[in-house]
Amino acid sequence: MKKKSNYTYLLSAGHLSSDLNQGALPAILPFLITSHHFSYAAAAGLVLAANIISSIVQPLFGQLADKKSRPWLMAVGLLLGGLGMAVTGYLSNFTALCIAVMISGLGIAAFHPEAAQMVNKVSDESKKGAGISIFSFGGNVGFALGPIISTVSIMSFGLKGTAVLLIPAVIMCIAIFAQSRNLKEAGTIHAMTSGQSAVSKQKDQWFPFSLLSIVVFGRSVVFYGINTFLSLYWVNVLLQTKSMGNTMLSIFFAIGAISTLFGGRLADKYGYKKIIIFAFLLLLPSIFLLTMTSNVVVATLILVVIGFALNLSYSPMVVLGQKYLPNRLGLASGVTLGLSVSVGGIVAPVLGNLADNHGLLAAMHVVALIAVIPAIVAFMLPKSKETFNKTQEHSLN
Repeated sequence: MKKKSNYTYLLSAGHLSSDLNQGALPAILPFLITSHHFSYAAAAGLVLAANIISSIVQPLFGQLADKKSRPWLMAVGLLLGGLGMAVTGYLSNFTALCIAVMISGLGIAAFHPEAAQMVNKVSDESKKGAGISIFSFGGNVGFALGPIISTVSIMSFGLKGTAVLLIPAVIMCIAIFAQSRNLKEAGTIHAMTSGQSAVSKQKDQWFPFSLLSIVVFGRSVVFYGINTFLSLYWVNVLLQTKSMGNTMLSIFFAIGAISTLFGGRLADKYGYKKIIIFAFLLLLPSIFLLTMTSNVVVATLILVVIGFALNLSYSPMVVLGQKYLPNRLGLASGVTLGLSVSVGGIVAPVLGNLADNHGLLAAMHVVALIAVIPAIVAFMLPKSKETFNKTQEHSLN
């Protein structure tokens, strides 16, 4: 594997394997609720357990990546991510389930900062959005396949069918570990030849990054609110089958994957801030409209728009975060790429409690209201010319 561009696709495949587990969890929840009689809040508590550990340690993994590149850590993370989720079907004790999903969350946290930093290093300066889009596409495909694989496996083998999730984890663990030395060398060589050492002399822009973090975290809550309750919403509000609910979850993730692939490329051409703002302006009315219809066909069409809008901003936010913190790519990636998911998981139990007490429709209304916050803050993000010098600005536009 000599072409550096190939490493982006390898890391994208690793991202697919990692996020496969995150996509599988919400699809597994309805089966756990039925088998173990968990409440919505308890089910959301599993989402919290999977993400609380990730939120705590992911910035630490990002700082480790900034100090020294450790590609082998991605392989270990992939293995832990798949192992933790694979054993959930063998456990009935809630505490044991929490520990299992926390192990999975730890592995996911170990993978993201190192991988995103590596993608940045092997991408051309003017095509970083495209590079992150390819990488993010893999993650979104993983999210889309997670519900399909877990549902088919559970329906075929019972809850113990979750063991199937270990297979892609092992395969990608071996593939990444085999290329770990080459990945490290490729990142170092490409950084030297592309002039990225000059970028590292720039000052980190902490205030713009703080604003971006608010947007990232707001999107995370909205994403996980929809991610966690979408299948249940289709079953309990729109009165569809569990299979149909998980199918809609996969459609949601699939649309998101396609949107992510376009998001970075559009941002490279038109600007990161413009794409982020456009995405949120499209997202806001769509969520409200979803809560107003009981027609399954109309709801499906609206869901397509939501999936597109919610993920269009994903890659631009990751690259913009790396631009704001050029000396801390790992930390920036850990926040914008990793915490962009896990922070929403922390809020999920609150939404789950709301759903228990007031219904899923009320929870979706709150998710729609929360989306207003990142939409407003997105307008406050500095323009490229206010943050970067003329050389960088020319490469971004």
